Amino acid sequence: MMNSDIAEGKWRQLKGSVKEKWGKLTDDDIQQVDGSFEKFCGKMQERYGMSREQAEQEFNRFKE
Repeated sequence: MMNSDIAEGKWRQLKGSVKEKWGKLTDDDIQQVDGSFEKFCGKMQERYGMSREQAEQEFNRFKE
C-alpha cells in the first residue's frame, strides 16, 4: 500500500504553493493538514464543496 501523505520536508516547501493554488484554505487549515492526505481531503471538501474523489484527484495532481 502506497503512503499518500506528503513527507514533512516536502510539505514545508509546498505550503506556499498550496496557499497560492487554493486561496480558500487558511493558514490554520494548511497547518492542520501538515501533508496529510486525509486532512487535505477533508479541508478541500469543507472549503470548496468538493467530493472526496475530486479532493483525492487534486491531492494526487498536486503532490506530483
